[in-house]
Amino acid sequence: MSTDPLFTEFRIKNLVLKNRIVSTPHEPAYSEDGLAKDRYRAYHVEKAKGGVGMTMTAGSALVSRESAPAFGNLELWKDDTVPWLRRLTDEVHEYGTAVMIQLSHMGMRSSHYQHEWIPVLAASAVREQTHRAMAKAAERFDMDRIKDDYVSAAQKMVEAGMDGIELYLAGHFLDSWVTPFFNHRDDEYGGSLENRMRYPLEVIKAIRAAVPDDFIVGARMTFDEERENGLDFDEAVNAAHLYVANGIDYINGQVSSIENEYKLSRLIPVMGMPSAPHLELIADAKRKIDVPFIHAAKIADVPTARYAIEAGLIDLVGMTRAMIADPYLVKKVQEGREDQIRPCVGASMCIDGIYVNGAALCIHNPSTGRELELPQLIAKADSTKKVAVIGAGPAGLEATRVLAERGHDVTLFEANDRVGGQLALAALAPRRRDLQGIIDWRVQEIKRLGGTISLNSYIEAKDLKEQGWDVVVVATGGLQRGLDCEGAHLATESWDVLSGAKKISGAVLVVDDHGGNQALDAVEAVLRNGGIVEVVTPERSIAQDVGGMVAAQYFASLNEAGVRFTMLRHVRSISKLPDGKLSVRLGIDSSDWTEERIVDAVVVEAGTEAISEVYDELVPHSSNEGGYDITDFLERRPQTMVRNPDGNFQLFRIGDAVASRNVHAAMLDANRLCQAI
Repeated sequence: MSTDPLFTEFRIKNLVLKNRIVSTPHEPAYSEDGLAKDRYRAYHVEKAKGGVGMTMTAGSALVSRESAPAFGNLELWKDDTVPWLRRLTDEVHEYGTAVMIQLSHMGMRSSHYQHEWIPVLAASAVREQTHRAMAKAAERFDMDRIKDDYVSAAQKMVEAGMDGIELYLAGHFLDSWVTPFFNHRDDEYGGSLENRMRYPLEVIKAIRAAVPDDFIVGARMTFDEERENGLDFDEAVNAAHLYVANGIDYINGQVSSIENEYKLSRLIPVMGMPSAPHLELIADAKRKIDVPFIHAAKIADVPTARYAIEAGLIDLVGMTRAMIADPYLVKKVQEGREDQIRPCVGASMCIDGIYVNGAALCIHNPSTGRELELPQLIAKADSTKKVAVIGAGPAGLEATRVLAERGHDVTLFEANDRVGGQLALAALAPRRRDLQGIIDWRVQEIKRLGGTISLNSYIEAKDLKEQGWDVVVVATGGLQRGLDCEGAHLATESWDVLSGAKKISGAVLVVDDHGGNQALDAVEAVLRNGGIVEVVTPERSIAQDVGGMVAAQYFASLNEAGVRFTMLRHVRSISKLPDGKLSVRLGIDSSDWTEERIVDAVVVEAGTEAISEVYDELVPHSSNEGGYDITDFLERRPQTMVRNPDGNFQLFRIGDAVASRNVHAAMLDANRLCQAI
């Protein structure tokens, strides 16, 4: 018997979970045609292999055809849904892991300009901010139809072998009746809490009557909406009692609401925010309501999860994002390898990714969501090769880790006295300090696996040619791009501001021609020096590559600091005035119109240009001349291209040494290439 509280069994009705760690419902947008096909199934099966007690599918599987899939949702109304989910549940159950699914009608939290172009529904005719939809107030025939859809979906999930279902009661159609924030009705379904809960309870009772007695029906709900005219703690507790009295078997508790990106980032905290911020409030709710409680909100590390269970604050701990980063988290803890867990750094690429990239991605685990093409567990190579990796940024670190995992004799050369490259620079920003975990974990793993890291090693092409390498991987990254305008040399690079090499203050114009976090980090660095900032971009929105939840946190603090944002402006020229200030001419496309800014400094963030000198010098001496077969690269097959029979090593380049991209792209490059070497 385990003495670790995380590995004690727990019972919900007749379902016995083998441990207290769960992956809570979330939608990774891995569906195909609204169905849980191979990619979706592989993602959940991997967590079952990794030892999780229960994996909960679908952050809102849709019960109704009219409910437009906002982010790749499963569509349970489709006839083919049961066979696919049955295969998923059977495979997950093979590993002793329970599996449930979350049911919902998205209501107003979707768009009426996609899918079937059906008006969205809510208890009242309200506007939903994130998807910019104007809802129709549900009529009685809508309510009856949707209730029947819930019952049908629940019965299908019984047929699919699910251990239970969870109803989403925290921001979609059902919850629009409960919260006074959205329910403005003056009939028997509006007004008092009893009236507002009338319809959701009708749905719960109908589901309960239609499924077996031992089939679990849970509810995800909010215990403080943190908004004016929303549910507060006391009313939420009363609502929870009514849910339980009418057939709810457990509660998945959360805090805040989801009507906009800032509120959502409170509910699902991102990088720069405190760990487990809602644990005590949920524990207070648990003390008042006698059913099992689940909670997940930035519980990303095992000690915090262990404390939450040991102290009795909750019964089951959701470590969803932590297992997106490392689906083998549970097994590593059980096997005494807790120090080998790939850390979740809260970058929120998993959540924001469904909108920005079309699917949930982990910033530094490229295998998540790609389990069928890029295995989470790296296999040993058939034979050992001597491999040099040049550059210890994120691409070089990941390449070295993967090569060492495969058993190769690998040495990582870095010209500077520390590793990390641009990622180490980004981690200097207080908001993004947790990114350091990406670096630290890889350094630790490389050492554990027997790889070599050689710092202060400026390697030239002639050195590599003479050292007998089988493969050379160039990951030298990039240098900052500047502006292409008159007087561009007068601007300061954002890296100098982020590193502290230059202290910029006064009136500062930050020019963002990149769209990532970098410019926003530079703005915050200038603000810490007392600067007054205007951000200018040629785009029609600010930081368009930064996911909404992370961006919301930036913008909240930047607006409080009085930062001015100007879109659709190009820098035409920069000139120095007699008093030392800078005159900046801004223009717009397709016009001669300009306007002037007089500032003390201009800071520029425009991405990077590849550092290619070593690569260029090595190309003529390599057997493949740096070339590779795209299909083999994507399908993880060894590269066999020979363009120069006299070459004595293979040469490849990855990450920003190819083109300016992001951390995830660097990790993906490294994995695709090195898992096949």
